[in-house]
Amino acid sequence: MTITLPQAPSLPPLLARGALLSPFKRPRPDAEFPRTRLVLPGVRIDLARLAAYERVCGFATGDDALPVTYPHVLGFPLAMRLMSGRDFPLPLLGLVHTSIEITQRRALAATGEYELSVHIDELVPHRRGTEAAVVSEVRAGGEVVWESRSTYLARHRTGSRTSSEPAERKEPAAREPLPAVADWRLAGDVGRRYGAVSGDRNPIHLHPLTARLFGFPRAIAHGMWTVARCVAAHGTPAAVVVRAGFRAPVPLPGTVTYAAEGGLFELRGGDRVHVTGGVYPLVS
Repeated sequence: MTITLPQAPSLPPLLARGALLSPFKRPRPDAEFPRTRLVLPGVRIDLARLAAYERVCGFATGDDALPVTYPHVLGFPLAMRLMSGRDFPLPLLGLVHTSIEITQRRALAATGEYELSVHIDELVPHRRGTEAAVVSEVRAGGEVVWESRSTYLARHRTGSRTSSEPAERKEPAAREPLPAVADWRLAGDVGRRYGAVSGDRNPIHLHPLTARLFGFPRAIAHGMWTVARCVAAHGTPAAVVVRAGFRAPVPLPGTVTYAAEGGLFELRGGDRVHVTGGVYPLVS
């Protein structure tokens, strides 16, 4: 079923609804999930909000082309509407963003008009629980010009791992650390600043006190902020694939090392790797 929305959903009521429903969810990989595709036509970019996003994430401001990570921000309210609903089987509270893959087929003009769509593609077993895959698409003139696939993990007790679990769910093999490029000192307000421009005001990112309610001694950076910051430092061609996996939270304030070689990048703190990823030219 496709639902066309007249405007982007308001995030605070969705987050509140998701929080209230979370204790009643019983996640499992064979659960039913909403098959709805939400569509938002006629999307235009708020240039002031875009500039604020670029400053927070380290992108150059004033370019006509959108940062490759920015459409994720545009689609986030639609994703939250789906994942905060009664028919979504995973609890929104405690849901962990584990990976993202972005495919951009050409540069997206900041002054363009677009159609957004978001749907949940599947639920799959994970050795630590159940993972949901959320697909977002941006169309211009009826053509898909940008798409992403994000995975979100609900942790819960599972039985013994079976051979049917996909091989790609295994932990990646250890490899040599990438060469360090720069050390970044992260201020304690990075989560609040990114939350203001992205709309993602999850309490684990905002203040130490609210983060402690969910088991974190300090606030932690948004995963999508860490990816955007790395991509801004790395640079991307107009047609590109960006892949990233979130390995460990980035505490705020703190210092992390940005490392890169060729198309690969990572963010680490000491011996702990927080984010791994890659930037690959899209070959048509």
